[in-house]
Amino acid sequence: MSAVVPGLGQPPGPPPEPGPEGGPDDGARRAPRGRTEPVDRLFQGVLRGSGAVVLAIMLLVGVFLTYRASQALGVAQWSFLTTSAWEPDSRGFGIAAVLTGTVLIGVTAICIAVPLALGTALYISEYAPRKLRRTLISLVDLMAAVPSVVYGLWGFFLLQGQVVGPSRWIATYFSWIPVFAVDGVDPGDPLQTTTVYTSSTFIAGIVVALMVTPIACSVMRETFSQAPPGEREGALALGATRWGMIRAVVLPYGRGGIIGGTMLGLGRALGETIAVYMIISPVFSVQWHVLQNGANSVSALIALRYGSASEFGMSALMAAGLALFLLTLVVNFVASSIAARSRSGAGTEA
Repeated sequence: MSAVVPGLGQPPGPPPEPGPEGGPDDGARRAPRGRTEPVDRLFQGVLRGSGAVVLAIMLLVGVFLTYRASQALGVAQWSFLTTSAWEPDSRGFGIAAVLTGTVLIGVTAICIAVPLALGTALYISEYAPRKLRRTLISLVDLMAAVPSVVYGLWGFFLLQGQVVGPSRWIATYFSWIPVFAVDGVDPGDPLQTTTVYTSSTFIAGIVVALMVTPIACSVMRETFSQAPPGEREGALALGATRWGMIRAVVLPYGRGGIIGGTMLGLGRALGETIAVYMIISPVFSVQWHVLQNGANSVSALIALRYGSASEFGMSALMAAGLALFLLTLVVNFVASSIAARSRSGAGTEA
């Protein structure tokens, strides 16, 4: 017979019985699983069907492009990736030049768009007053609805003349970086013609950057707004400034959104057609100098040669489209795998 010590309560009893999973009373704490309602099963089936339809459409697009491109790929084989010229009727064609231009335009656009999108998203989610926040969100979404031809007209008639000065300044002080050099031009010569800086990769990248900024900004803003309020308040309670809280809580939590928005914008930039086609001066040689006149992209090539292509030339254009399709798939798969490892993307894994 055990005695009860005053102030210490009852003596300890036997340990609790382990539940089915090995933990104490785990079965009692686990809520019973009810039967799935018909509406839930219907909704789940619609979601699965929608996902299957999207995957089937993507597969059919890949199969169609591969089938139509098989004739040209059978002739060009691996030289299709290393040849710069585009003369399919004489059996001399490849995507080395246009694929390089596509990547350069996309990277230039992302280097400009990501800081703009990140700053705008942080201001809207963390600093803007509540009444102003809705207006800013509507304005950003409205920018995404502007047709690409409008951006192209703006870039061709207004932006080109305004960018010549900054392009010359960059070429003057940063020409030691190969990508910013301009062949055969003395940037310090005031009599040097300005046409060497027009219709360049840099100008096309600026226009495409303004087109992809709203998309990236929306993704980042949604992720930042979901940062845990408890961690926000805890950081502020410990004496952190607003910016310190953003660095310690919001940015680490929103890393998946930043990466996802960046890659989504890059995918849009790689496939942009009309705006790029209206601005660039097409060249079929590998052009690494982003400030120099002359550029090209896969989508602009297809728009340029589609109307006058022969049967074999059409097959070559389909092969170029297949390369762009695979490139965008790789970019999106890499982005999803990186974003899934972050806190904000952890819930997307099923």
